[in-house]
Amino acid sequence: MAWCGENICLGIRREYVILNSASGALSEVFPSGRIAPPLVVSLPTGELLLGKDNIGVFVDQNGKLLQEGRICWSEAPAVVVIQKPYAIGLLPRHVEIRSLRDPYPLIQTVVLRTVRRLLQSNSAIIVALDNSVHGLFPVPLGAQIVQLTASGNFEEALALCKLLPPEDSSLRAAKEQSIHIRYAHYLFENGCYEEAMEHFLASQVEITHVLSLYPYVVLPKSSLIPEPEKFLDVTGDASYLSRGSSGMSDDMDSPPSHLLESDENADIESKKISHNTLMALIKFLQKKRYSIIEKAAAEGTEEVVLDAVGSNFISYGSTRAKKASKGRGNVPISSVARDLAAILDTALLQALILTGQSSSAVELLKGLNYCDVKICEEFLQKWNQYVGLLELYKRNAMHREALKLLHQLVEESKSEQPRMELSQKFKPEMIIDYLKPLCGTEPMLVLEFSMLVLESCPAQTIDLFLSGNIPADLVNSYLKQHAPDMQATYLEHMLAMNENGISGSLQNEMVQIYLSEVLDWYADLNAQGKWDEKSYTPRRKKLLSALENISGYNPEVLLKRLPPDALNEERAILLGKMNQHELALSIYVHKLHVPELALAYCDRVYESGLNQQSGKPYGIYLTLLQIYLNPQKTIKNFEKRISNLVVSQSPGIPKIGPGPLAKTKGRASKKIAAIEGAEDSRISPSSTDSGRSDGDADDAVEEGASTIMLDQVLDLLSRRWDRMHGGQALKLLPKETKLQNLLPFLGPLLRKSSEAYRNFSVIKSLRESENLQVKDELYEQRKTAVKITGDSMCSLCHKKIGTSVFAVFPNGKTIVHFGCFKDSQNMKAVSKGSSARKR
Repeated sequence: MAWCGENICLGIRREYVILNSASGALSEVFPSGRIAPPLVVSLPTGELLLGKDNIGVFVDQNGKLLQEGRICWSEAPAVVVIQKPYAIGLLPRHVEIRSLRDPYPLIQTVVLRTVRRLLQSNSAIIVALDNSVHGLFPVPLGAQIVQLTASGNFEEALALCKLLPPEDSSLRAAKEQSIHIRYAHYLFENGCYEEAMEHFLASQVEITHVLSLYPYVVLPKSSLIPEPEKFLDVTGDASYLSRGSSGMSDDMDSPPSHLLESDENADIESKKISHNTLMALIKFLQKKRYSIIEKAAAEGTEEVVLDAVGSNFISYGSTRAKKASKGRGNVPISSVARDLAAILDTALLQALILTGQSSSAVELLKGLNYCDVKICEEFLQKWNQYVGLLELYKRNAMHREALKLLHQLVEESKSEQPRMELSQKFKPEMIIDYLKPLCGTEPMLVLEFSMLVLESCPAQTIDLFLSGNIPADLVNSYLKQHAPDMQATYLEHMLAMNENGISGSLQNEMVQIYLSEVLDWYADLNAQGKWDEKSYTPRRKKLLSALENISGYNPEVLLKRLPPDALNEERAILLGKMNQHELALSIYVHKLHVPELALAYCDRVYESGLNQQSGKPYGIYLTLLQIYLNPQKTIKNFEKRISNLVVSQSPGIPKIGPGPLAKTKGRASKKIAAIEGAEDSRISPSSTDSGRSDGDADDAVEEGASTIMLDQVLDLLSRRWDRMHGGQALKLLPKETKLQNLLPFLGPLLRKSSEAYRNFSVIKSLRESENLQVKDELYEQRKTAVKITGDSMCSLCHKKIGTSVFAVFPNGKTIVHFGCFKDSQNMKAVSKGSSARKR
């Protein structure tokens, strides 16, 4: 029997029972063996070892079976003694010593016959025979660990390391590390790669030690890569651990044939083993990566802080060099943590690619990494991993190399017979997406490589310029030099986004581009004899729209470029921009023969005059009326005035239009009643044109009375009667004009005049009434009387008024001396002046 907590385990006859010492309750466990008597042994952990013939069963304090397994003795033991970590059993022919660790292997056998007793003492096991007593003393733990390690029992050796006393913690750690390393190499050699990596992790060995097992993985040059001799005591084989460490691709060019060469006769099993070794390496590196990258990032942050504090500041004990470049590719890493991180990431990337995990490799490159640029660049190129190579360039700010590669990939994707093995199709839009984040920092690089996709993706490329806030002048000059065909398209988009955001010079340049294209088109048609003034191409429509809506160009310069006998509509718009309204209207009427365009032109000028609040610009319609009434003289003077205008270099262009008109000789003005101030012999000063006299009008009427465009005159009067001076319009009409034809003009005009007369009469009456009311109020105010007595006091000086001159305030109650009043007013004026000077 034996104690187990508050219970007692009893082996009675052929069964085991648990007796609760407090309540006396009995519970059965299981029957004992048929050959040997019951055997109950207490373990140091508080559990029990119960014998069942030659099997030892583990149970807890309540008699429940444990899952740790069973001790199988060679025969049924009579006595079992526990000497941690061993169980010593007394068997009929010998003493057997087994480990208490699963699978409870046999450790040692001591042949002793006729043993009567087996007892445990403080430091030994006492074995009593018939005529002698023997002591079994344990071998020191250190010696046991060495013996177990030498014999390959690494698990037992590690278990014994945990029994070393606490004061030997450093020795314990060193032994455990050494055993883990040797055990890991043993497992690696026997194909248990993942288990081997677990022991490498437990040993806290440097990753360079593990990577030395993979000589075909190229690592960056570093002082951290160990020499093979350092590990001779662990493996005893220097040649196995030897590897190349180079920043070049020498090892890569001659890798092991069982992994990198596609040999048709290669052994499938060998390839499988190689794949498994790399998968184990990937798991090992991923578990080590977090802590290493964290240390490297911390050192980088500290370095940035030191650089910000001052280049002359050096922290205590710090001799690390500071990098002065954005990328890490050409700058040697000088910190230990970043050196180790570079080795880890470079090896991890190669292992991922070699095991076919391209997507994981790309994710590694997208995040924070310290991959060696040169080695990884060569490796990715060798394995056609172009997506990963792009991310490598991008992460290291090697944007030019990335864009060159991306452009090459796009061209290869278009080719029917690509020279490169592509895993996906690359589109021009990818270049645009790459360039978007660079607009703020690398505008010239963006412009350079955007030219490669400008033709295939014009809209997206121009949107890139606009969304990236690249200066418009810079983009325009670059396009003008490298892609002149797209210059106008870019300026159109700029103008559509924000008309005020594009400078006058760019507006002028856009119009010049339009005009150049239209002139080329005109020259071609004119040479073929097919030119028609009414022909319109999309580019000419854009030119007309730009001339009409844009105000930043120079009309005089453009006018000189127009051919003398073509593009009259463009000429009319330019003349209008120069305020040469009569010439512009003459073109619409006599060159283009489109009165509707002339009327629309007058409407625009009239409405712009209203918006500028410069009075009602009646004169523009009278100018058109004169052109209709004097067609021959207008045509005769048109060419001469146009040529004089083009030749003139004067910056100030005088306005041309109808000027003051004197009373005509025996004209209709004597016969028709005054309408809207027809007695006024001159056009309103708000007229937009000036320069023609009544004499000219009379001559024109007399010279060409038979060619007057009467229908257009009457149509203009009927449609725009409310926008012209009625009296002046009537003066311009010839005497032969029938009154009946003027009814559409005179009818609404007279109604409006009568209505205005009535309205002004009412307003006059209201003003007169208001004037009378004000006068009456003035009279009432003047009737106010103030009584001055001998007791009346001045409100300012508080003296009696007496017979002095006085003043009364508007409230009628406050009385002051007139002198006091003047003094107070002077004081107020002085105080206001001083305060103004202070401000």
